[in-house]
Amino acid sequence: MNRLNSSLLLGALGIAACASLFATASAQSSAKSPAATARLDHRELAADQQVIHALNRLSFGARPGDVQKVRAIGLDKWIDQQLHPEKIDDSSLDQFMKHYSVLYEDQNQLLQEYAIAQRDRKQVKRAAGDTTQTMISRRDSMAFQQTGLKRRQVGGQLASSRVARAVVSNRQLDEVMTDFWLNHFNIFVQKGPPEAYYLAEYERDVIRPNALGKFRDLLEAVAKSPAMLFYLDNARSMADTSRPRLTSFDRNPRRGGGNPAAGALGGRARRPNGTIGRPGRGAIGGVLGGVGGQTGQMGQMGRMDPARPDQVRQRVKQLKNGGLNENYGRELLELHTLGVDGGYTQQDVINVARALTGWTIKPPATGGGFVFRPEMHDAGEKIVLGHKLKAGRGMEDGEDVLDIVSRHPSTAHYIAEKLVRHFVSDDPPKALVDQAAAVFTKTDGDIREVVRTIITSNEFFSQQAFRSKVKSPFEVVVSAMRAMDAQPDSTPRTAQAIAYLGQPIFGHQAPNGYPDTGDAWMNAGAILN
Repeated sequence: MNRLNSSLLLGALGIAACASLFATASAQSSAKSPAATARLDHRELAADQQVIHALNRLSFGARPGDVQKVRAIGLDKWIDQQLHPEKIDDSSLDQFMKHYSVLYEDQNQLLQEYAIAQRDRKQVKRAAGDTTQTMISRRDSMAFQQTGLKRRQVGGQLASSRVARAVVSNRQLDEVMTDFWLNHFNIFVQKGPPEAYYLAEYERDVIRPNALGKFRDLLEAVAKSPAMLFYLDNARSMADTSRPRLTSFDRNPRRGGGNPAAGALGGRARRPNGTIGRPGRGAIGGVLGGVGGQTGQMGQMGRMDPARPDQVRQRVKQLKNGGLNENYGRELLELHTLGVDGGYTQQDVINVARALTGWTIKPPATGGGFVFRPEMHDAGEKIVLGHKLKAGRGMEDGEDVLDIVSRHPSTAHYIAEKLVRHFVSDDPPKALVDQAAAVFTKTDGDIREVVRTIITSNEFFSQQAFRSKVKSPFEVVVSAMRAMDAQPDSTPRTAQAIAYLGQPIFGHQAPNGYPDTGDAWMNAGAILN
């Protein structure tokens, strides 16, 4: 970007920040919609204000000529188009996204290459006596450097592409909703080396396809994503030693049978009733290897060597002494569905975590990916929010939990309130929250119809809502670029500018995501920046 454009951008940023054109919005839905409201339509805003308001809230800001285009189409029709992004041509974005070549590579393959390179490097150091003067060949050294560079490229392109999509895409409401859900189901990219690879798939295959779909589908896609399983530690969660498991493990490392390469013990998994499971599912190679690459109790990446009884015994001990991790179970209830005041108890948290034991990840050295491990699953009876889950079941325990929480009245209210806060006001009008929650329940969590209800409401088009929300740093930078009709930036620089303003992309460490209220961003330091 040349000096003139840089100056214009700084000016536009200042104007955008001072003007507080910070929101997102929309207009009237079609009467044929199943969520169409029966209330008398009364939009307080004048026609031109409605267009400006809709462009500020339903997009990342107007580009030159957008106001005229919306007027020509008709505001209601434009809103309906934005609610159906699959019908909007976005070929210009598709063309630009070719700049992000690493994101289009197989992320599982990249993760596998990185994990194997890291394992090989550790083996070389160990063979050299763990000294700093290790004997690493030039070829191996270059290979290590290349895999490290690829990992950094994945992280950089992830952040840069988020900005580029928001700037260029014609499917602006879809981008706004993708940003909303990525923040709602927040993940911290610095959790560990594999997270960047997992996040590429997470944004592309989990969040974007479900941003305006059914909430239950979105929730399950998140629950099975390696990115979330790794971030909130569910990949390492297993039944406590006092609990029954779907399959037991063979504690004798010298007992034969099966394929040693497929399961570290080389034996067959024994079910609690004494019957024999499938060969090659030796619990240690299949279970502890499945969460390789994480720090903490689960240890190192890859598979252990079945010829080393000491390794086998160590992994057996880890499995035997492994326990329940409540992180994801707690955040599923508190942040993803019911909300902190949603009516659940600590016992519900524990039982949700128990129901989700065995939902884990394949070893990074084999490419990662979701897998259910029966050896880790707590097969005992559970009660979640008053619903009994019978003993002896497997993956369906977790799926039933997702059914229960996604259809709970507290979830309808919590999601509705967050959406109303995002689109209308930092102080969400109760009547609109109640109406949106009712639509959520009636449509079985149809996000499109809930959003339609909110952005076509009287409250949305009220004077009180007009220009009432403060933009986050991401919204400030993107809206300034759109106002200037600037070309998107395929380098990391624009994303770095957003980080400098206080909102690094995928950089919020806690699972609650960045705040969506103005008081979090309107402070002396932020204004000075």
